[in-house]
Amino acid sequence: MVIAGNWKMFKGPAETDRFLDELDLPSGVEAVLCPPFPSLATATGRGIPVFAQNVHWAAEGAFTGEVSAGMLLELGVEGALVGHSERRQHFGETDDTVRRRCEHALEAGLRVIACVGETESEREAGETADVLRRQVAAIPRHEALVIAYEPVWAIGTGKTATSEIAQEAHALIKELHDTRVLYGGSVKPENAAELLGQPAVDGALVGGASLDPGSFAAICRAALS
Repeated sequence: MVIAGNWKMFKGPAETDRFLDELDLPSGVEAVLCPPFPSLATATGRGIPVFAQNVHWAAEGAFTGEVSAGMLLELGVEGALVGHSERRQHFGETDDTVRRRCEHALEAGLRVIACVGETESEREAGETADVLRRQVAAIPRHEALVIAYEPVWAIGTGKTATSEIAQEAHALIKELHDTRVLYGGSVKPENAAELLGQPAVDGALVGGASLDPGSFAAICRAALS
């Protein structure tokens, strides 16, 4: 099981240091933290793998505001999220840029969590399978890559896909791509065991519930049940 905590735009270096001082993870779970860029250096070297929340497809160049894989590796960062729904929604990420970011990161030696998922309107229109097929087709095959299924309508809304919805989506993704698939979308200690108990669910990409060390640890413990 992989349990990844995506902190989004929360926790500067001081808060990151306090979080890691308080974090008590169970053994047997592959936990990962994804802090914002200014907190990456503080988080590395503390006994838990650290992933960035994004990575550019070029090794260097005139790309103001972006960060390359080589820069992340120099910090001790082990991987990166790519294609999170908020990047797609707010910053113009496309299937093609997701593919390019994934390829660059993997070639450089980073691990990757590549995100896919449908919006509420796409689900209501019966387009979930088509959206997932299109998005997954853009993701390269690599042993260092896993996919996170994050239904956009369940990101930061308090809504959570039922275990049946999660299982169905994960099973489809696994038919399309031979890799582990994490569930992301309002995962919290109260629902983690049920979601993680589905046969096609290989872990979780946790948002808000990863900001509290006790909550994140509880989700990691649920992965062992």
